[in-house]
Amino acid sequence: MKLQRTILAALLIVAAIVPAAMTAKNVKLPKVYMFGFAASFNDTIVHFTDVQAVDSVWMDSKTHFLLGRENYSNMLRNYLDQQLQMPHRTCIVIFDKNLKRVQKKYLKMKKLYTAEGKKVKNHNDIRMIATSEFQFKAPDIDYSQE
Repeated sequence: MKLQRTILAALLIVAAIVPAAMTAKNVKLPKVYMFGFAASFNDTIVHFTDVQAVDSVWMDSKTHFLLGRENYSNMLRNYLDQQLQMPHRTCIVIFDKNLKRVQKKYLKMKKLYTAEGKKVKNHNDIRMIATSEFQFKAPDIDYSQE
């Protein structure tokens, strides 16, 4: 009977340690580069942030997916709402671990909204948000508890 209790206790300890180790193994804290984009369906104003380096982001090592990305979008949305009095914006963040790839995505998206190279007159009001005005910060998220 005492042996069974010891084995049961050992199994419980192993069961508690293994998932925590697996979770920590699947989540990395690398440095990524990202920029934000915000638009509204009610007007033609679109916002772009500068490409910024963000340290210690939560990223799944297997899928390379940015965890908690809605927090970064919410940071931009809150900035636009509180500082620029522009509520109800649809905000997204584009990220990559490689600076050149994210800059390429940035230029491609900016070109789409500025209609460079097209003869059609652009009807979007592009507003740039400098890093000195707004900066992404890594949110304090603990995914080891999931």
